[in-house]
Order: sequence, then structure tokens, then C-alpha cells
Amino acid sequence: QVHLVESGGGLAEPGGSLTLYCQASGLTFNAYHVGWHRQAPGNQRELVAEIVANGSRHFANSVKDRFTISRDNAAKTLTLQMNSLKPEDTAVYYCNVQSPNRIRSWWGRGTQVTVSS
Repeated sequence: QVHLVESGGGLAEPGGSLTLYCQASGLTFNAYHVGWHRQAPGNQRELVAEIVANGSRHFANSVKDRFTISRDNAAKTLTLQMNSLKPEDTAVYYCNVQSPNRIRSWWGRGTQVTVSS
């Protein structure tokens, strides 16, 4: 059974940094597409960044040049480094894993990120 656990959320000031972590279990991690999504109150969940199985990275335009994403296939972990945070980055951030054909998808329970002075 696939299990995803996020950690690292919290409160940051504008311009600050936070790092989010996702620990996965129950899957052959290196074969799956992995990523982070977020959902702010009143908004739809949106893709923030992902790393597909071949290593290609995709970012939302709103976070390009500020966020980086990395994966450790041996440890089955996914990391999102968030720099130059803005109030509009405030949201619940979810770890997501998709099967190689993207038919199946799993979600973590989410971690809150709040950017405020």
C-alpha cells in the first residue's frame, strides 16, 4: 500500500525559505512520477513542481526560479526547497505520486505553509 507523509511546513516571512519533505513507502519509487501540489482556500489544487520518472522537472510559472525539487530514489524521498517566499505561496502543500502511465495517483495528507509578516 502506497503511503506518503509530508513534513517541513510552517510559518515563514516574505522573502524567507522553507523546505518540504515527503517520505514514500509501498512503491517502486524510481519508476513513478512525483511532485508537489498546493491548494489555497477557495482555490483549486494546482501543480507546483514535479519530477517525472526520467528526471525531467516541471514547475508552475509562479514558482520558477524560486523553488527547486529533488528526489532521492534510494531513500524514497521528495524534497521541495522554497526560497523567496511570497504571501501568495500560502497554501496546503500535498505530495503526489503517479504511476508510470499516470492512471493511478496517491496523495499525502498535506502540510500547511503560511507566508506572513
